[in-house]
Amino acid sequence: MKTVMFKKALFILLFLMSFFGFSQSLPLSNEAKISVLTCGLGNETYSYFGHTAVRVFDPANNIDIVYNYGAFDFRTPNFVAKFAKGDLQYFIITHPFSDFLNEYNNDKRSVYEQELLVSLPLKQKIFDNLNHSLFSEERYYTYKFIDKNCTSMVVDVINKSLNQNVITKKGDTDKTYRSILFPYFDEHFYDQLGTSIIFGTKVDQMGTRIFLPFELKNSLEKTIFQNRPLVGKSKTLLEFTKETPKSWWNNIYTYLFILTFVVLARNKTVDKIYLLILSLVGIFFVIMGFYSFHQELAMNYNVLLFSPLLLLLVLFSLYKNKLWTYRFSLINFVLLVIYFLFLINKAHFFITLPLIITSGVVLVRTGIRNKKPIPIII
Repeated sequence: MKTVMFKKALFILLFLMSFFGFSQSLPLSNEAKISVLTCGLGNETYSYFGHTAVRVFDPANNIDIVYNYGAFDFRTPNFVAKFAKGDLQYFIITHPFSDFLNEYNNDKRSVYEQELLVSLPLKQKIFDNLNHSLFSEERYYTYKFIDKNCTSMVVDVINKSLNQNVITKKGDTDKTYRSILFPYFDEHFYDQLGTSIIFGTKVDQMGTRIFLPFELKNSLEKTIFQNRPLVGKSKTLLEFTKETPKSWWNNIYTYLFILTFVVLARNKTVDKIYLLILSLVGIFFVIMGFYSFHQELAMNYNVLLFSPLLLLLVLFSLYKNKLWTYRFSLINFVLLVIYFLFLINKAHFFITLPLIITSGVVLVRTGIRNKKPIPIII
């Protein structure tokens, strides 16, 4: 399936190049339509938020293709390291519309279409700019989770073609990016927990930018251009109800079970393992904050919960240094209280609350075990 799609995409690329080889642009006919495609949510990590693409349909020129800004190459050297660092190159590709639709039909993901109600010269300009991106150095861009993705790139190319910032966010501008993202992870508990604790202060800013496909869809419905709606009524091309497979482990119950076990075990070894895991996660967050170009990972206050200082507490405990074990228990407990107070108004407060309680119990317990007894003088 993928091989066939690649061959067809290559054919379209060569087809378009044949026009660009002899002329500056391929003129669209009066029948041409350009529309924004919004694709439904999936159950794979990369599909949790949906997808955005642009369709160009011109039956007079036998054109029906989709421009997709969300492509990346798994064969890129050091793929994982580049993705983590934030310098992985994404690029624009084209698909035959029929293949694009078939793929989403096979994945049982909805597809909605919004036709742009603009003049033929503006359609031509959008088409030209899409092809300029396809055949120039602009084809590649450095992916950024909020600032530069398949949705924001579509917004940029349309606004550029219309010569003004026509498409802006409508609604939810009083919510933070974190609050907007949080519901997208429903039924994927550990993904929800993981993204909650790995993201830093950037996602706590107000979500004024369009960065998600359905944000763009909703904003387009409310956008006016030249005293008329920018898009026509949304057309449903495919309609599916998202069904998330049930998991025996990827849920809140295993999370609470593990933390309850740590609290009730009252075992020194269990406490040390728990604190060691938290410290290693915190060290990872600190490294990623400095290493990665993803601004979403910088300034991560969640290290107050996953404190690297917990590693020193564990080491002092292993060496049976009661004084410094007690002191670092106290230091980390103070950091935990600060974290709790800072987190109260954040979207991920309740999902991290069991971790906060467990850490508090373990730190108090560790401190009590290592507190020097006060001598009684008679």
